[in-house]
Amino acid sequence: MTGEGSHDFARVRRIVKTDEFSSVFRLRPAQKSAHFVLYTRANTLPHARLGVVVAKRFAPRAVTRNTIKRVTRELFRVMQLPALDCIVRLARPVIGKDGPATTAALKATLRGELTRLLSSQLPRTAKAAPPAATESAS
Repeated sequence: MTGEGSHDFARVRRIVKTDEFSSVFRLRPAQKSAHFVLYTRANTLPHARLGVVVAKRFAPRAVTRNTIKRVTRELFRVMQLPALDCIVRLARPVIGKDGPATTAALKATLRGELTRLLSSQLPRTAKAAPPAATESAS
């Protein structure tokens, strides 16, 4: 089972081996955002794979690191990316040691940044036009 259409994050959809991470890291970053860097490389599999790197120095608390990983995996699952190996790396601190470990605002910020990063890898035809804002009929 490849995890197609399911809500789990099957092992075949993960980048787990050191040499797999290294081969993607050798390439230039595909995209950058305020806190993240996305590295991509085409693969020969019928699906995309994800690796997440969250350094303790940028997210000192385990709760924060786990939240970042969870949000990243959630967005990766719902996007229909082409056959790519993607690595999302936290590149800047997201929250200090003195504040709360995670907040709704932090999760919203993470979702926004990660959605932009991952959607940049969608094929041009799959990119939907931004939903029309509720326009007033004045």
